[in-house]
Amino acid sequence: MPAHDRPVAREDLAAALDILGKRHLVLSIHDVSFPGSDDEDLGRGSPYSGGGRAFLAFVRRLGFTGVQLGPQGQTSRYNPSPYDGALFARDILSLALRPLADDPAYGNVLPRADLDDLLRGRPPRPRQGVTERADYAAAWPRQLAALASSWHAFTRRRAAADPAVADLAEAFDGFAREHAGWLAPAGLYEVLSTAYRTGGTWSGAHGLRVSFDGSHWRTWPRDQELWVSKSQAAAARRAGLQRTYARELEFLAFCQLLLARQHAALRAELAARPGLPALRLFGDLQVGISVGDTWALHDLFLPGYAMGAPPSRTNPDGQPWGYPVLDPRLYHGGPGDLGPALRLVAARTDAMLRDYDGLRVDHPHGLVCPWVYRTDEPDAYRAVQGGARLFESPCLSDHPRLAAYAIARADQLDLALPRHADGWVRALDDAQVVRYGAQLDVVLAAARAHGRAMEDVLCEVLSTQPYPLQRVLEGHGLGRFRVTQKADLTNPNDVYRSENARPEDWVMLGNHDTPPIWRLAASWHKTPLAAAQTAYLCGRLGSRSDDDPLRARMLADPAALVHAKFADLLVCPARQVAVFMSDLFGAHDIYNAPGVVDPANWTLRLRPGCEAAYWPAAARGAALDLGWALAIALRSRGPDGATEHAELIARLERGLGRPC
Repeated sequence: MPAHDRPVAREDLAAALDILGKRHLVLSIHDVSFPGSDDEDLGRGSPYSGGGRAFLAFVRRLGFTGVQLGPQGQTSRYNPSPYDGALFARDILSLALRPLADDPAYGNVLPRADLDDLLRGRPPRPRQGVTERADYAAAWPRQLAALASSWHAFTRRRAAADPAVADLAEAFDGFAREHAGWLAPAGLYEVLSTAYRTGGTWSGAHGLRVSFDGSHWRTWPRDQELWVSKSQAAAARRAGLQRTYARELEFLAFCQLLLARQHAALRAELAARPGLPALRLFGDLQVGISVGDTWALHDLFLPGYAMGAPPSRTNPDGQPWGYPVLDPRLYHGGPGDLGPALRLVAARTDAMLRDYDGLRVDHPHGLVCPWVYRTDEPDAYRAVQGGARLFESPCLSDHPRLAAYAIARADQLDLALPRHADGWVRALDDAQVVRYGAQLDVVLAAARAHGRAMEDVLCEVLSTQPYPLQRVLEGHGLGRFRVTQKADLTNPNDVYRSENARPEDWVMLGNHDTPPIWRLAASWHKTPLAAAQTAYLCGRLGSRSDDDPLRARMLADPAALVHAKFADLLVCPARQVAVFMSDLFGAHDIYNAPGVVDPANWTLRLRPGCEAAYWPAAARGAALDLGWALAIALRSRGPDGATEHAELIARLERGLGRPC
């Protein structure tokens, strides 16, 4: 291997991270973004595919300790956002098809000829750059056709008592019984929405009447209350539909079994083994709830209000997400008992912790102090801008209904501030903090029951941290996110500056909602912003003299600035570091532009061969060289530190031939 392509030894990376006090180095990537390979890929990524598993092996080789996946819930054909996905059902687009054709563990249920036909029908893929766009719309019919073919082969061979599918058949029967509580409503929603969208006719693959592009349940002429109704008529209607659509419901359950098997196999593959550390998987506990789940669970939600994001420094107009909000009246049952709302939180969290080594809690504000707005106002942006926090609105004339749910008292509010300000609530007693923490307490109780440490729970607190949320997180020893590309260098108290991080925090250059750091660094080059960033980083990295070579390189080379910014994460007090996939590979394309509807959102993925392309790209300063950044961080510890770790620094610098 050429010197400029030689990776730094994983042991050296681990040693450097240990010296710098880092517990987690996690790569963030969503399912859609995984690279595929030409012998299996229908246009959308999957961690379970051969390409996905090879990529994860590469990530472990690089020295990462974990991978943060996005939400993996079922999406729809018209909305690719994983944050609008299902709570329990996994996304069938993530099912890897090649194992269904080639692996005896799946009974070879997918005829290889059918898979080959689908692969031949794909449009040609671009061969330039490190990223491409998932063909989300076109992937759906291909994936459904492949899975329908697998299902029909399985049912035919099961009926014939084929021993090759006996294990799978037994597993399917057990899975369907164990998970009937969520499989039944999830399946009924899909078949009903398809029936109402198509008028009851369907001519898709093998005649299965399910398409994942169905109508919203609020538009249905009947069955809006079908799942939540306790009436005998509703029970009879449900039973009749389950008979009518038995084949479709079994098909959907079969897909979920396959996904559960592939996920379990991946976790086993990533577990620690002799000479190979574990690569831990983190799940994403999204605050949003899918349309299908709102149909099945809407009796648990607060009528007349939806959850959104208030105006902030990132989105001054706010974001009217339209997510339902759990009804606080349903939090508790009898003394010491969870009510139906918190039982849902407990069941969902328990299911996730069986499948992941840690959790990212998406927008924990939504669990602790949700920003809500009225759904009867036609202008959603006006509504969300005039919203309020559910538990701290005891005296608002425009939201009189919220007074019944207030935890904070009027005398504890600073009414001179905007009601979304972090300091709107200025004081709470301990009993009030406990009430605010009801949902998050359930999540953390499940984490402890599954043996997880608090460092294994990431709380996505960004620019805003209202006082009630601060109190709840501090009570559990949980930190927040510090996205350093957003730091205000003129404000020493800014929450995104790395020196303000605490050991329990997670730090990162960017996330899935920010521009890639390489795009920003290129835009800063030869501008006052580059000079300001350089001056700040020199101070952070102990490089203050005008003739320091690192200072000169940062001013001349955006790649040096990127690596110094990453080194800044490594020297800060936070013990946890996350890297979004675009920032690792030097990509300039945006994954998601928050607050806007854009067909390119949620579709960015890595191209096949990105692993091999990474090494020369990092060597020429076009991708993140972890060894170089770690060497910068170790050198920042001063002459004594540089001398103590001189041999390690030299090995880190030699890895890609780029000395500091």
